This record gives sequence, C-alpha cells and structure tokens, in this order.
Amino acid sequence: MAKDYLELSELLARVKEGVEDAFPGRYWVKAEIGSWSPRANGHCYLNLVESDRGKPVADIRAMIWKWQFPQLKAFFEQETGQKLQAGITVLVRVQVNFSELFGMSLFIDDIDPAFTVGEQALAKKRTIEKLTAGGYLEMQQELALPRLPYRLAVITSKTAAGYGDFQRHLLENEAGYAFRLDLYEALMQGDQAPASIVSALLEAQEEPYDAILILRGGGSELDLSCFDDYDLAVAIAVCPVPVITAIGHDRDFHIADLVANRSVKTPTALADLFLDAYAAEDALLDGLESRIRHAVSERLGGMVRKVDALAQRLRFAAGARIDRALAALALQEALIKASDPRKILSLGYALVTGRDGKVLKSAAPVASGDRIGVRFADGTIRAKVEGIDFSTSSK
Repeated sequence: MAKDYLELSELLARVKEGVEDAFPGRYWVKAEIGSWSPRANGHCYLNLVESDRGKPVADIRAMIWKWQFPQLKAFFEQETGQKLQAGITVLVRVQVNFSELFGMSLFIDDIDPAFTVGEQALAKKRTIEKLTAGGYLEMQQELALPRLPYRLAVITSKTAAGYGDFQRHLLENEAGYAFRLDLYEALMQGDQAPASIVSALLEAQEEPYDAILILRGGGSELDLSCFDDYDLAVAIAVCPVPVITAIGHDRDFHIADLVANRSVKTPTALADLFLDAYAAEDALLDGLESRIRHAVSERLGGMVRKVDALAQRLRFAAGARIDRALAALALQEALIKASDPRKILSLGYALVTGRDGKVLKSAAPVASGDRIGVRFADGTIRAKVEGIDFSTSSK
C-alpha cells in the first residue's frame, strides 16, 4: 500500500505558516551575540546564543537589514560607550522568520542599550559586594609604595601601543632618571585574559620588585571587561607587592582599579607617577642643599666675626704687653745709665786700678812702688805708689 507523504516544500510551508501564526508580532529577546559578521552589502549577520553555566542551551541565526544596521549600531555605541559586537549580552526586538530554504531566523529591528549597561553594572556590583565581604578591597592599601620606585614589573602585551608610550615616556625622560623594567607578557582582552594576567602576576611576585604594573591602552568596554573579573581582582588584592593599574580608560572604572594599590587613567600618566616622585625628591634635595649652604654661610660668618674679635683682643693684649715691656726696658735702661761708671766719673769720682788692671776697692792689696791707674771721666793717669796711709780710711 502506498504511504501518504508530503513534499518537503509543503511540510516546510506548513511549518512556516505555523511559526507565523504562533509568533505574529515582534518580541524582546535577551541573548548574547555569539558571532558577528557585517557584510559588504550592508546587512549584518549574527548568531544569538544562550548559555547555562558555560554550556550552550540555545542558538539561532539573526539578521539586521542594511537600512537599519548603521542606525542601530550608532545608537547602541553612543549610549553604551562600547562597540556592538560579539561577546556582549543584548536585549533586541525580533520578528520570528522561517524560510523553507534557510530555516528559522530572527530579524532584529531594535535594541535596548540601557539593558546592556544595566546587565554589566549589575554584574560589576555583585562582584564588588563579594570582594567587600571577603575583605579584599583594603588589602593593597596596606602596602606602601617606596618613595623612589626603581625596579618595576610590567604586565602587558609587548605589542601594545600603550606599553611603547609608557617605555618612551619613562625611560627617555629629560632629567635622566633611571629605572629597571621587566616585561611579563599576558593577554589583555578576551575570555582568557584574566587567567593570563593572574599567571603573570604570580610569576612577578617571585622577584623583589618595588611595584607591579598592569598596563593596557584604551579600548571598548567589552575589550576591557576582563578587568572586572573576580579571580583577577582577588589575585591583585592578595599580591604582596603594590599593584598599580593603568588600563587606559576615561569614562569608567574597572574592578581591577578598585582593588589595586592605586590606579591612573593612561600608561603615560603611569610614567608621570614615577617621574613626579623622583622630581619631588630632587626638589627636596635642592631645598636641603640651599638650607645647608645658608647654614654654613651663617656659621662661617659667625666664626669670622669671632675670629675678628679675637684678633682685635689679641692685638690689644699684645700692644699692652709690648707697652709694659717697653716701660720695663726703659726703666732698666735708666737704671743701667744711672749705674754706668762713666756717669759716676762725670760727677768727679775716679776709678783706681791695680797693676793687674782690676778696679781697687781697698788700699790693702797695694804696696809702695806699685803702678796704679787713676781713671777720670776724661782720661787715665798712670802713677807709682810712694806710700800708703791707712789712717785716712773711712770708719
């Protein structure tokens, strides 16, 4: 007996009719953009997916027509500050479509950017609450950054533009300050980035660094979403070395910034952080040098004044001593002059010398017939003793 059957096209036509009857209008659907493929013809083809604990539970093709795609994309990116691309969760308005050739698909004609922002903010809020409960937010704040950090570990991609800017700004500084930089490469975006950064962070902890820097240039919120990862935040918090983040964003903060010892907006600002520390130390040393010079000058000035005063006192004391010496000398000179035999002789006295030429102080040594000399002030008389009369000697 021949079996009843349907042509495939007839079966799919009934399916199409049933789908259109079951989903006659448009519906808001929450899903993650699994793949993303804007085409040269202006249409955008994508896959919307749903996962449960990392396992896919739904997957469907979707499409945005070329006359709607530019407006939807621009609207979403303006409102959220991030690119409309694979990997983000969105709330889109869809019309269910079934094609006998291409099967089930969804036509997207609207998108709610507030939902995406809210989903991300909610996830971030929950992560922060979990970190707060674990006491992780304050751990890095208890670490002191050295006054002059010199040895620095940098976690980034070596091809990152931000890393090149940081190196040039720090190492080619006009003041000539020296630093040691060691690069620890890691992925800076994508699902594997948090684990990659954690691995680099653990490796850097094995060396005695003054600080560990997590550095990344600018990017979209989706590009930077890896820095909101809970496990990465914990790894930063428990690191025994001060961690500084420079993730390159101006509009928002990321959880990695929140748990770090400190954070700056850009890699260039990070370089300035260290250069400013050295410049401040230079200014402090200049100030100390100026104070020391002033103190030494004041001290020397005081010593010069003391030396001048002492010299004046010495000159005065020496002068007085010289005056006293001169007076004593004058007195001695007067005494000498007063006792000078010539002075005595000028008064009418005479000196008598014996045959040996010595002054006679008594007549006893003289005998009759001795030659004697009698010296007056104006000359000497040679005489011969005829006799000695002792009776005339003074009593």
